[in-house]
Amino acid sequence: MNQFSIPRHNPPQIASRRRFLSRTLGAMTVAGLVPIFESSADEPNELNQKIDASIRRALSWLASEQQVSGAWTTSDFGDSTATTALAIMSFLAGGHVPEEGPYGQHMTRGVGWLLSQQHPNGLLVGKERSHGPMYSHGIATLMLAEICGMVDPSQSEQCREVLQRAIKLIVDAQNHPKSAEHDGGWRYQPTSGDADLSVTAWQLLALRAAKDIGCDVPADNIDRAIAYIRRLHVKHDGGFGYMVGHGSSVTRSGTGIVALEVCGEHRTQETLAAAKLILSRPLTKGEQYFYYGAYYCTVGMFKVGGEEWRQSRESLYRTILDLQHPSGYWNPEDGTERQAGKVYSTSLAVLALAIEYGYLPIYQR
Repeated sequence: MNQFSIPRHNPPQIASRRRFLSRTLGAMTVAGLVPIFESSADEPNELNQKIDASIRRALSWLASEQQVSGAWTTSDFGDSTATTALAIMSFLAGGHVPEEGPYGQHMTRGVGWLLSQQHPNGLLVGKERSHGPMYSHGIATLMLAEICGMVDPSQSEQCREVLQRAIKLIVDAQNHPKSAEHDGGWRYQPTSGDADLSVTAWQLLALRAAKDIGCDVPADNIDRAIAYIRRLHVKHDGGFGYMVGHGSSVTRSGTGIVALEVCGEHRTQETLAAAKLILSRPLTKGEQYFYYGAYYCTVGMFKVGGEEWRQSRESLYRTILDLQHPSGYWNPEDGTERQAGKVYSTSLAVLALAIEYGYLPIYQR
């Protein structure tokens, strides 16, 4: 077995995850989910009920938006492996698995389409028009690592093979020659000579998820990525910048927290400083890349936990909930996010709102 191989037989953590989800979902109906919230005993149940109802409406809307091919599409870029992966992870986050329940077939068809899009070099990008294919690749690889042990048996072998090639491409892209400033990170292309926080975070999430299911991801690649993220920490305000020497923002601060926390860098000086910045500058609708920020800030603050999560939880949830359309979707208004479309924004909103359900292993503490 080479360093990128995935065990032929599902490792115990995958098998037990599917048994847990199947057993839990067997008792569920379309009428309701069974979340596991971390709210205090005296907190009104009204917020939790709103979250449940919001996620149900969103998943119903997402299911209605799936294309005949199995893909989910963007507004301006066409069918997308990133959008499809985000939609599938939304169903996973809501407690659903392939082949079971109301969305099982949607998930199986989506996985099937995504698996068919891999290029000979391992890149998981369809025909979407994008200047940054590594975004789509990282998100798609993350989804496959999360779902690999749950797919329909007819997809199991192909899923392992596609994931194996996808992981190798991420590692090779990180190893592509870069200056000391950018070493350890990723950017738009597999052969990019520079790096940024946003693309790097998705690749790091994908590698961590793959490592968690038994893939032998070299420790050096994780360590170099952590070192790169740390170089992006902005000392004067505690946040994270897009590149070395860049200023921070609320969205980028959430991204930096998640990137470090998923690698076990829990409540470090950097993550606590970034959490403090988010508390001092709460996320608002007017924030650039709002849905990206809603996702990363919610996941990041949850993973930091403690008083930081307690203070930010309700504000983050209600900010997201207030923007949902009655039909179930979220409509992005920022320029770049508007181009990505409603499936993108709705999926990120669901992944944020469902963080305490605890179904996606990569987002667990």
